[in-house]
Amino acid sequence: MMFRMLAKVGLNALLANKLRTFLAVLGIIIGVAAVISMLALGAGTRDSILRRVSSMGADLLIVRPGQAGRRGIMSGTAQTMTTDDALAVAAEIPGVRLVSPVVSGGQQLKYYNKNTFTQVYGVASSYLAIRNFEIAHGRNFNDFETERLARVAVLGPTTAENLFGKDEPVGETVKIKGVNYLVIGVLKGKGDQGWSDPDDQALVPFSTAMKQILGVNRIREIDVLSDGAEGGNARVAAAIEALLRDRHRIPANAENDFNVRDQSEIIDMAASFGTTLTILLGSLGGISLLVGGIGIMNIMLVTVAERTREIGLRKAIGARERDILTQFLFESILVSGCGGALGVLLGVGVALAIPALARLGGSDFSTLVEADSILLALGVSVGVGVFFGYYPAKRAARLDPVEALRYE
Repeated sequence: MMFRMLAKVGLNALLANKLRTFLAVLGIIIGVAAVISMLALGAGTRDSILRRVSSMGADLLIVRPGQAGRRGIMSGTAQTMTTDDALAVAAEIPGVRLVSPVVSGGQQLKYYNKNTFTQVYGVASSYLAIRNFEIAHGRNFNDFETERLARVAVLGPTTAENLFGKDEPVGETVKIKGVNYLVIGVLKGKGDQGWSDPDDQALVPFSTAMKQILGVNRIREIDVLSDGAEGGNARVAAAIEALLRDRHRIPANAENDFNVRDQSEIIDMAASFGTTLTILLGSLGGISLLVGGIGIMNIMLVTVAERTREIGLRKAIGARERDILTQFLFESILVSGCGGALGVLLGVGVALAIPALARLGGSDFSTLVEADSILLALGVSVGVGVFFGYYPAKRAARLDPVEALRYE
């Protein structure tokens, strides 16, 4: 009975001035929609970063020449690693599943009158499993082809499309440095990762790349896949460091001429960055909600002033301060609650529209609407109604009935 009475009186009071009520609700709608859409954008960006980083392998360790400098800048990057180092890591370190030496260089690939400049990677046959690549068409090269320096290539989907269009590339030959290479496979797409595009590349056996394409006898990096055991990455990284220090005859007091990068640490950093970005974007949306709350307080203060005689009359016939406080606080919560519900619909709609609009502009944004963000936005909107509605309600409850009845 009490709730029905509060709802009836509150709705009648709010509908008495529809425009003013709409403006108060509009502030909450915009604030809640901003919170949800910003949180969705932040969550989508976080998941996109994690997906792209994780696509390279969570149990991946990358060993590169050079000393680890400040802020990720390498120093002393002389090429000191060889294929023998990679073989030693595979043979002597427990907890290692797969190993691949890696060399790379930019090269022009030609197919009749078409050509494209891409990155050519010389790798072992295990590279695809290490880096979570899959074959879409054809096959991967094998260890026998690596040993005999076979001129075979596996193309990324973008590279294949640049050279062959919609035609099937498997079984065709492309020229690298004027020499024919048989295309034996095409990779499944992973999408552009911003700092690199794994879809635009060509993979060849590392022996072929070192002797016939790049003309080098040192490798750029060693990719290592650990067994995924808990704490296994750290143990494997420590074992690799000890092994390579011994193989490179590095004195005990000297720094490494290589560095070991743990992919799981990068994933943790990416997750932390994504969470921070989500909080930042949510805070920006929260400012709009705060402004909407101030609008509610302003409207409720005006409402109290307009209904002063009504308050005096109700007190004169026995209404208590608690009754007046409850009535006006209920009206404030009603405004913020309705605005929150409409804001959720608008915010979800905006979050779903952002990726489509971004694609039209040639950009790539992803959003992720989470149930927690919706509940948070609704809870905060009701809280805003309580917080900003309490002062006007308390002011109404404390009015002197005699002065209120005399109010003009």
